[in-house]
Amino acid sequence: MVTVTSVNTLRNAVAIAERKVQQDQTRVDQDASRLQDSRAQLAKDQEQLSTRQKASRAAESANAPTPAPVRLDSTITKPVPATLDGLPRAPQVNAQGQTVGRLINVTV
Repeated sequence: MVTVTSVNTLRNAVAIAERKVQQDQTRVDQDASRLQDSRAQLAKDQEQLSTRQKASRAAESANAPTPAPVRLDSTITKPVPATLDGLPRAPQVNAQGQTVGRLINVTV
């Protein structure tokens, strides 16, 4: 047998469930709106990044000097100096057998 109390309890439970569904639906709508805003911002940021990367590449290519061509004919042959002034000389030795022109240990 159905009583008034059980009917009221069921109505209250249904009302609570309806409010909870409405609250959840409101949250879902807010989340969907935030997601849409985030996607729009992401698209805008990606476009700005692409534009800046293109500008950066254009600036780098404009400022980059063109490397000089390599001349292999001048790098392979090295001419011998006409005078021997640039070549190392044999060390000179004085009468005591010490090398001249270098540090000599005078402390014995």
